[in-house]
Amino acid sequence: MNAAGLAALLRADLHGVGEVPAGRPRHPAEAEAGDVAVAMDRDLLPLLADGAARVAVVHRDAVEAVPTGAVDAILAVGRPRLAMARLTGAFAARPAVAPGVHPSAVIEDGAMLGDGVAVGPFVHVGAGAAIGDRSVLCSHVSVGAGARIGADGLIHAGARIGAGCTLGAHVIVHHNASIGADGFSFVTPEKGSVDSAKETGRVEATNASLVRIHSLGAVTLGDHVEVGGCACIDRGTLGDTVVGDHTKIDDLVLIGHNVRVGSHCMLCGQVGIAGSAVVGDRVVLAGQVGVADHVTIGDDAVVAAGGGVGTSLKGRAVYAGTPAVEREQAFETIMMLRRLKGLFREVRTLKGAVRALQGGDPGSA
Repeated sequence: MNAAGLAALLRADLHGVGEVPAGRPRHPAEAEAGDVAVAMDRDLLPLLADGAARVAVVHRDAVEAVPTGAVDAILAVGRPRLAMARLTGAFAARPAVAPGVHPSAVIEDGAMLGDGVAVGPFVHVGAGAAIGDRSVLCSHVSVGAGARIGADGLIHAGARIGAGCTLGAHVIVHHNASIGADGFSFVTPEKGSVDSAKETGRVEATNASLVRIHSLGAVTLGDHVEVGGCACIDRGTLGDTVVGDHTKIDDLVLIGHNVRVGSHCMLCGQVGIAGSAVVGDRVVLAGQVGVADHVTIGDDAVVAAGGGVGTSLKGRAVYAGTPAVEREQAFETIMMLRRLKGLFREVRTLKGAVRALQGGDPGSA
């Protein structure tokens, strides 16, 4: 690829020589001859002067700040992170799994593989499962009986797709993720500690035994869903746990049984969503957000990192804290807490002054 071709792919303005080769994108300090120096942060521009790269990607507002003669071609972009997505996408390589079925894989009777499917070493595909055209199953993947994976799927090494689960087209599941484990659902024969805690706020009973509530449903993932490494999405009790189209799920996320997640959501690392919660469309849950069971989060809500969602939240608002409240209220609470020390000091001073006026010892306040 040359600079002109890369500019067209990035929808960037080209300044300079379009025929110069444009290879792998690299940090300006690490770029070698033939590489593309990525300097969309203005602070990185001085590094171009001593670098070997002859092509640079910079912000549109910083073209004039590029050192004179540092590169032969400048690709000027307007939205750096979007340009980064296009740039890395152009050079990203899919896992090297050859089309066809590896000799060590086990494909049970009745399983159906579409055209151009690639099945890597030690993969197991259960009876009645269906793998869509051009999908790739990397090594040690297991696909349960009757599961469905749509066209152009990419299932990375060690991922587990449970029986009866459905994955849409263009779904990516990263290493060691679990799709379709049983939900964490148990009940005590008589009212136990959880029941009494919810009813009275006190522990007035003990859990003599725990009885499993089995998961008869499965998991349904829409098109273009991405599931991070070691993430877990549990199957539903009666119906399916559902994740909508284009939702992106980070590493170590847990989505409990019966949860319904909308489309175009972003669930960041270590988010935990308890059973039967409903998450609307385009919701963002930052790292380590916890969502209680049976609550609803409205469309376009954003919950800041570490937030604890204990009650339903309306849409199109920013929330923070535990329990999660709207951002302004959360910040007000933090500021009030910071002022408590000074407030206590002033109260002690006032109490001492009152005691002195009353003829007492002001020091005893």
